[in-house]
Amino acid sequence: MIVRWGLAEAPGVLAELGVERPLLVASGRWHAQKLPFEPATRWREVPSQRIDEAVAQAGDGVVALGGGSAIDLGKAISAHGGVPLVSIPTTYSGAEWTDYFGVRDPNRRMTGGGGGASLAGVVYEPELTLTLPRAETVGTALNALAHCAEALYVRGHNPQADEHALTGARLIAEHLPRVVEAPTDPGERTKLLEGAMHAGMALGGSMLALGHAMAQVVGGTYGLPHGAMNALTLPAALRFNRELAPDAVARLGDALGGDAVARVKELAALGEFGRLRDFGVPEADLSALARAAAGRAGNQANPRPATAGEIEELLRSIW
Repeated sequence: MIVRWGLAEAPGVLAELGVERPLLVASGRWHAQKLPFEPATRWREVPSQRIDEAVAQAGDGVVALGGGSAIDLGKAISAHGGVPLVSIPTTYSGAEWTDYFGVRDPNRRMTGGGGGASLAGVVYEPELTLTLPRAETVGTALNALAHCAEALYVRGHNPQADEHALTGARLIAEHLPRVVEAPTDPGERTKLLEGAMHAGMALGGSMLALGHAMAQVVGGTYGLPHGAMNALTLPAALRFNRELAPDAVARLGDALGGDAVARVKELAALGEFGRLRDFGVPEADLSALARAAAGRAGNQANPRPATAGEIEELLRSIW
């Protein structure tokens, strides 16, 4: 995959890929963003279930500008239309590094998903993250940190992904607090985006585990922000996995500069997310959510899959 830094590099990336008539996927927030290339068509509805309609407008490629929802939609269009995808991320979600995607309705509830996107390029532009609000900054950075953590102990983890995971964790732990203090500092935003890039590369080389399984089910059921859900579920998942993969969790702690669970909780607290109940998750639903999370691929790839009962206890601890 082609990786470039600076929005001015986008035309060159498209040229290398032979893309002349790309569809631009960008939500209303980014739809008017000035770009150094002219898309053939623009798609504004993000998220969207109208994948076939978007594919019909995809031309010879798709450019996704935005966060995880825009990039997931771009991946769905790429997979269904057989065209290359270039991502220009504006958050720290890391969606640009995996070929699978979720499909959400306009209320952000998960309705399906798939895989097989043609990941062709990524263009990172820190300037596009300078106006990212605090909650989205911390949430998507904690999503990236979850990629780092889980890459270290997921089944199929490997030395190359581990290096990206540890590098990403160090950068996120150091620069996220600084970004919260000075959100328009381009240098700090750049370093945090570098951390998210390494986290995404770790994710692409290893995959997900228990924390994401819980976050995906809760967020997808109620249309809640994926980053915030990861901020809540990751400490609980780390407590569960500390006994199953003590060396991996200890390595994460070393990268974060302290006890892994405590440091992740400190970083997550920067987002002021509260608990699951503060997002309107009903206590009566926790058992069903736990059963759903137990069957997720992420849980099955955990060092030991958690039972539905164990997951319910974890969810109750953050409810």
